[in-house]
Amino acid sequence: MLSILVNCLDHIALSGTSVIPWSSPVPSFGDLSRSKIATLGLNPSNLEFVDSSGNELDGASRRFHTLKSLGLARWADANARHLQLIVESCRGYFRRNPYDGWFKKLDYLISGTKASYYDASTKACHLDLIPYATARKWTALTGDQRSSLLGAAGDTLGLLLRDSPIRLLILNGKSVVELFQNVAGIRLEKQAMRDWSLPRRSQSEVTGLAYKGTVRSLSGIRLEREILVLGFNHNIQSSFGVTTEVTAAIRRWIARTADEAFA
Repeated sequence: MLSILVNCLDHIALSGTSVIPWSSPVPSFGDLSRSKIATLGLNPSNLEFVDSSGNELDGASRRFHTLKSLGLARWADANARHLQLIVESCRGYFRRNPYDGWFKKLDYLISGTKASYYDASTKACHLDLIPYATARKWTALTGDQRSSLLGAAGDTLGLLLRDSPIRLLILNGKSVVELFQNVAGIRLEKQAMRDWSLPRRSQSEVTGLAYKGTVRSLSGIRLEREILVLGFNHNIQSSFGVTTEVTAAIRRWIARTADEAFA
């Protein structure tokens, strides 16, 4: 599947989508083949490939491969060795220079299940609905750009989950929940959580919402098993006013719900 994702980078289907054309696809952050738990986002941040000034990360700062690091002029020239290097960069992501400003908060949320991205023995990784980094955030893309990306790679998550041991998928934020529901063709059970609400000075508080469900297929791909899906409406990294108390409450809910499901 990685070869297909790589070849798509040279294809007209991704032209005009804001995908960073010299950046490799990112099927996973961490070793998916050994993970039982995965968190889910929209697509890789541009900061996985560039610094705050827009310069390509290099040397010890590099996180993933690019045309430059692989010595390629175009993705069509990638061979089995190049693909293996991309796979290795994904599997070893948390052992090199992970984007801790983003992942540490999610790692805390899953720690109640005794899992961690940073400990290979506890089998956790991160996935995205779309495996391509874009120069602009997903929410800043046009509807046509999002549709093109979903058309080109919308079945990637289903293929990855099918061939993995993942049993629990955790959706990070309302936008991820909504797009996942559209891709999966399901509606997750929604519940208001009083201790997740975020106060606002000049308006009513933001209600905390928990989402729960299961999937056996995704984008028409049979998973051959049932995967528990849990989500929350607050974006832990960017929602204004997410307190340590709310984060701790979400952590407890994930741990409790997972324990009950897998007891």
